[in-house]
Amino acid sequence: MASVDYDYLAKVIESLTEGETDEVALMATLACELHHADDRFDWTGFYRVVAPELLKIGPYQGGHGCLVIPFDKGVCGAAAKTGTAQLVDDVEAFPGHIACSSTTKSEIVVPVFNKSKKLIGVLDIDSNQPAAFTADDQQALEAILKSVFSS
Repeated sequence: MASVDYDYLAKVIESLTEGETDEVALMATLACELHHADDRFDWTGFYRVVAPELLKIGPYQGGHGCLVIPFDKGVCGAAAKTGTAQLVDDVEAFPGHIACSSTTKSEIVVPVFNKSKKLIGVLDIDSNQPAAFTADDQQALEAILKSVFSS
């Protein structure tokens, strides 16, 4: 199982996003850089908050994703609703999991906040490997998202 060099990745992302304020442009850049950083990352993308309690697909890399996710459905909805990261070793065991892809075995979803601490979306990374993500992934991804969207 490959492992991301998050220190290097954070520096690359910082250099690519410096001075950019458009959230969709930032999401697109992060989705691309993260997706290609690790073989575990099978689907990498963002779901944006577009209405109260509603996420819609944003920039992503990988196969198609679900277009709309209510806050009360799935791992992405749980992350949006609670404002906390969701680390799921086995998506089949997650109550209300939405199967956008039959190959997904595990998932990490991290909420994305802007400078005003308002939830603007979630970062969703799926893996075709079970238990692919760790607390180290979560901490590193949270730090990158904070640096890009809320610093």
